[in-house]
Amino acid sequence: GMSAPAATRFVPSFIRPSEKEIRQFLSELGNVDRLFVMTGAGISTESGIPDYRSAVVGQYARTNHRPVTHQEFMSSEHTRKRFWARNFLAWPRFRDAQPNETHRSIAKWERSDRFHWLVTQNVDGLHTKAGSSRQTELHGCGHRVKCMECDHTMSRADLQSLFSSLNPLWTSMESPGELNPDGDVTIEEGAEKTFNVAACPSCDGVLKTDVVFFGDNVPREDVDFCYEKVHVEESDGILVLGSSLSVMSGYRFVHHASLRGLPIFMVNIGPSRADKLVTHRIHCTASMIVPRI
Repeated sequence: GMSAPAATRFVPSFIRPSEKEIRQFLSELGNVDRLFVMTGAGISTESGIPDYRSAVVGQYARTNHRPVTHQEFMSSEHTRKRFWARNFLAWPRFRDAQPNETHRSIAKWERSDRFHWLVTQNVDGLHTKAGSSRQTELHGCGHRVKCMECDHTMSRADLQSLFSSLNPLWTSMESPGELNPDGDVTIEEGAEKTFNVAACPSCDGVLKTDVVFFGDNVPREDVDFCYEKVHVEESDGILVLGSSLSVMSGYRFVHHASLRGLPIFMVNIGPSRADKLVTHRIHCTASMIVPRI
């Protein structure tokens, strides 16, 4: 397995809450009968996948890399080449990332009456690997690929084989550098020119990873479905784990719950966009809390 420093190097530093604080938080949480759970990048940092926004260790703090927007990807062949070249090199590490104790606890917890629904902003597929099924992947999943013209879908693993056959030189390249949260790595400027991108096997259209890029919207049916799950007859509390809720896609559900007067529990390191709405807050990793719920 990974050495401890490698496994925790993307976890921001924090002052460990006292046992009393943890027990108090868990006791308040114990008053909620049916929980709507939301997870973000903070729960996967312990699986070695960095997040974007954490101070010091988050990708925005460490690098100049910014994720590709939907518009850039769709309008520029060069952008697509660069995206897929990096994604190709990073895939083995993204594919092999393992769920951690938080993912496993949530999957077990799904079988209890107290658990209502899981909404994740993560695209790493780790909840699925851990065995969760009552979930909505709000931003899609990097383990799937979709044609933007005919809606043909394929597994990311199958696309890797296709890319390998088209790019024999890239296949033998050295293991990549830093893994980025969107599942790619940084390559030298211009290196992507030699990378051959596969077209859709079904219609020759543009293939894109089945992830909601910045500048694109979460599918409306997913949003409506999640709103229903937050309704008063369904859930009576929200638990947010490892998300700063800085993107609207997740924030809107917490806002909705807050308007309805539901208790909102948050386990996250550092500030969040929803701090004014949160009723119970603890600053630590999800793995310090979730296995004890």
